[in-house]
Amino acid sequence: MRNRIGDRFRGDMELSDLPDHALTNIVNIPGSRYASPWALIIRRFIYATILLALVAVLAYLDEGGYTEHLTFIDAVYYSAVSMSTTGYGDITPVTQHARLMNIIIITPLRIAFLILLVGTTLSVLTEESRRALQIQRWRKRLRNHTVVIGFGTKGRSAVAALLADGTPASQIVVIDSDPIALELASNQGLATVHGSATKSDVLKLAGVTRAKAVVVAPNLDDTAVLVTLSVREIAPSAMIVASVRESENMHLLKQSGADSVVISSETAGRLLGLATVTPSVVEMMEDLLSPDEGFSIAERLVGEDEVGANPRHLADIVLGVVRSGELYRIDAPEAEIVEPGDRLLYVRRVF
Repeated sequence: MRNRIGDRFRGDMELSDLPDHALTNIVNIPGSRYASPWALIIRRFIYATILLALVAVLAYLDEGGYTEHLTFIDAVYYSAVSMSTTGYGDITPVTQHARLMNIIIITPLRIAFLILLVGTTLSVLTEESRRALQIQRWRKRLRNHTVVIGFGTKGRSAVAALLADGTPASQIVVIDSDPIALELASNQGLATVHGSATKSDVLKLAGVTRAKAVVVAPNLDDTAVLVTLSVREIAPSAMIVASVRESENMHLLKQSGADSVVISSETAGRLLGLATVTPSVVEMMEDLLSPDEGFSIAERLVGEDEVGANPRHLADIVLGVVRSGELYRIDAPEAEIVEPGDRLLYVRRVF
């Protein structure tokens, strides 16, 4: 069944197998914002038009210096033929003044015109090559990063928590099919991949196979299940944290391979219920969940001088002990004594 689901959402061509220059419209790396080829061409075309108009005006003002009396159309024609180095020879400068003007003014403008034409082609080719090279280097170096699937409200909050907790922006990759969401992620200095995370080639392009953790935060629960299945299939060792709206879908995500599941609707509902009775409790909970200010819940490795002690007697306010991947609350018998290798969940003061 899992293979059938995967085949349903796979495209005919694997994006991860495409050459790097074909990925410039799919992958965006921070710092890779260059002008589009069309913007370069239009800007250079405007410059070239200005040079053509300038030469046409100069020739028209010196209408008596050429082999025939020039109308303005003749001046524009002479400008186009001369600047493009076509040189039909039907209109040529004959007076000393006209020839001097061609040597001192029009010839340098002609050179500048040619530089614009050649430079536009070189700029477009160089920029595409530069972006392709940057993508190539990024794909080779990407290791032990965090992939955030979906940059909606939940995804943005997850990224904010990661950044506040010290995760570098260079170690976060966002996958989304919404260009506006990807633009918001890029503005925060995050690498982005445009596409549907239900497709394995999009996941591979984001380096899911080498990722340390994957945050699954789409808007729909069924999408979350499909994405989790795909991620677990290609990244067996990655830690998957998924979000669902409804609690009845929690077991589906667990069966699909999620290590941890957050139920967004129930969490919000509990806070709403508490807010009607004890608003201050909700305020404190929001403070603990906001990593930027006040207090926050953090995790750290136990110190050598803390081994053998009761976690209740430590300097930090300890909420639980993580041992061999298992969480024990502070009131559990297993958390009576701190052992080597334990990790402590504690309340940290954010300055």
